[in-house]
Amino acid sequence: MSRTLAEIAVLVDGVLEGDGTLVCRGINDLSRATGDQLSFLGNTRYVKAALATGAAAVLVPRDFSGSLPCALIRVDNPSAAFARVISLFVPPAISWTAGIHPTAVVDPAARLGTGVHVGAHATVEAGAVLGDRVHIGAGAYVGHDVRLGDDCFLHPHAVVRERCLLGRRVILHPGAVVGSDGFGYDFQGGQYVKIPQVGFVQIDDDCEIGANTTIDRGRFDKTWIQEGCKIDNLVMIAHNVVIGKHTVIVAQVGISGSSTLGAYNTVAGQSALVGHVKTADKVTITAWTAVTKDITAPGVYRGGPAKPMRESMEIEALTQRLPELVKRLRELEKEVAALRALKG
Repeated sequence: MSRTLAEIAVLVDGVLEGDGTLVCRGINDLSRATGDQLSFLGNTRYVKAALATGAAAVLVPRDFSGSLPCALIRVDNPSAAFARVISLFVPPAISWTAGIHPTAVVDPAARLGTGVHVGAHATVEAGAVLGDRVHIGAGAYVGHDVRLGDDCFLHPHAVVRERCLLGRRVILHPGAVVGSDGFGYDFQGGQYVKIPQVGFVQIDDDCEIGANTTIDRGRFDKTWIQEGCKIDNLVMIAHNVVIGKHTVIVAQVGISGSSTLGAYNTVAGQSALVGHVKTADKVTITAWTAVTKDITAPGVYRGGPAKPMRESMEIEALTQRLPELVKRLRELEKEVAALRALKG
């Protein structure tokens, strides 16, 4: 596919500055784009790359004040506009034909809506209810009495265990496990005895769960992922955790049992939350942060234990000066000792 810059500007409701007859035949990032490709500037940290780009045109914010060595298309949101353009230059999405593959196992006591696809070697257990247009990928597992809302999409080898509830348009990537047992044991008679985990997991509408992420069932009640949450690969969410609406959780985060995150939180990579902590709405937790107590106000937090960004950075700056400060302290101690000796 190819499009002129003028056509692309119309598609993204943008204002073109440059030759509208130039033809784009593809897309790329700023550093790799060539003279027949489109790119975008979605973050000011990439301005340097934009100044050196070989792209035919770059999508920029409407208030962008600089100049680039190519045409500009001014838009409200360059990242969102670029996402719209992508569909022009990539192969069409893979489509699936409704039906049950001959190697799939679907219990007669399961109920399937219209337009459902069940892939090769997938399993749907008794009592499961699948809404319309649900896709169950190859080797995926849907447990007893599971409920999947309309348009859910389970990629290959995703697992939804018994009694879990998924809303509409929930996506599970390969290897995601929803409803595994919580990590609950009691030490009795010199050994650990398993505590039954009899709750479930509820995932609300429009959530997306990354590859090999695990979400444990509640011990008695539910682990709850609320509407619009986006969870990356390799995230661990323990039993009875509640994740507020439209929260983003990045790779390798671990959230301990019974913690509650507010709405519109962002938890960056490899951060950890201890059990039973709570965060307010609109909290950002930066990478490698350890949350050991409640965060009661919106803002950005970092460090271990987590502190407001400014306070944490001040502490870090002072910590880096410790060798210098220790040296100065020792010199002062020597001077004090010398003065005492003179007085003596």
